[in-house]
Amino acid sequence: MSTATSNGFGVLRHRNFRLYLLARLLSTLAVQMQSVAIGWQVYAMTHDVFDLGLIGLAQFAPFLLLILYAGHAADRYDRRRIITLCIGAQLLCGLALLAFCFVDMKVVWPIFLVLVLFGSARAFIMPASQAILINMVPPESFSKAVALGSSTFHVAVILGPVLGGLLYLAGAKTVYAVVTALLIVAVVLMMLARVIPQASNREPATWHSVLEGLRFVWSRPVVLGAISLDLFAVLFGGATALLPAIAHDILMVGPTGLGLLRTAPAVGSALTSIALGFWPISRRVGRWMFGGVALFGAGTIALGLTHSMVIALVALVLMGGGDMVSVYIRHLLVQFETPDAIRGRVSAVNSVFIGASNELGEFESGITAGWFGLVPAILVGGVATLVVTAAWSLGFPVLSRMDRFPHARRDAADTDAPGAGA
Repeated sequence: MSTATSNGFGVLRHRNFRLYLLARLLSTLAVQMQSVAIGWQVYAMTHDVFDLGLIGLAQFAPFLLLILYAGHAADRYDRRRIITLCIGAQLLCGLALLAFCFVDMKVVWPIFLVLVLFGSARAFIMPASQAILINMVPPESFSKAVALGSSTFHVAVILGPVLGGLLYLAGAKTVYAVVTALLIVAVVLMMLARVIPQASNREPATWHSVLEGLRFVWSRPVVLGAISLDLFAVLFGGATALLPAIAHDILMVGPTGLGLLRTAPAVGSALTSIALGFWPISRRVGRWMFGGVALFGAGTIALGLTHSMVIALVALVLMGGGDMVSVYIRHLLVQFETPDAIRGRVSAVNSVFIGASNELGEFESGITAGWFGLVPAILVGGVATLVVTAAWSLGFPVLSRMDRFPHARRDAADTDAPGAGA
């Protein structure tokens, strides 16, 4: 086997995976730039931390209503086409935000309406994106594709906020115009990509079929423990939603500083995912996962205690690295444990937990900051994350003590079986 194919980048030899990866890079870059612009624009208009929480709620509410059906759609319809249409919907959001810049808008509710559409598109794109990857590369390349996909995603999350902050110096319309251009290219790339045919599933969308993914997750303690750990840990540790207020009120930096703060977690995530591409986690899986979540909680506490930009950036980098370890392990557990015929629905359940931990976590942070103040809200979230980590390690011992991934255990059993080497 050549070095090119054996290292973390050998998976790039698959053309359709390259097209998908580039489309995801551009669309994520656009969304991250847009997110910085929206956060700064809304806080500049209202100076209310509760409105920062509403940004998350506006995206999460439609997401929660649609996600289970979206998972069924990812199993029944072409996943590539779903992703293409969803990026197209994100493009419409960018155009709407750009149009708002040409009027003297005094209220923020039109922005929240656009975010409702964005949340709806996100509900469909998440399970389709999680489920399509295994249809683009051979099984032996899947774990490397996950790591490379994660690192590419986090490269976009690193660059997006910085570029968004810099472009915002020229005005919000500049940010939204660039966002629109990037999403147009992403749509074209997805239209050019092709995938391995997914398992056929023409089951009608009944409550029984839609809830199949939820029943599957509930029947697998390892999967349930992994995704619920992420839900509650990040739900309480959603301090990144408060970064516009932290940048403005505590660190006293402008939109460019906010961009640096927003990009710091992605730096940690990207560095970690690159390392995972070359040195995948294969032993002590449970310890790595719980350690990653604990690091995320500790970083959140450090962020709440500091008034230094440098320390804040370091804390955010550590939070991103810890979160990446948890995300990597959870994604592999879900995909390896799930039959392809219901992979979209199980990915939808996973997406509910991810969406809840992100957008709902942002809403929770906005509410607690409004009740207790900015710094106490961050500290309470970090402590709660550590408490959840300890509780889940006791409540899901099969996960916390897991040594190998399920497919690795099966492969080892096959190798040790009589006649396996014949």
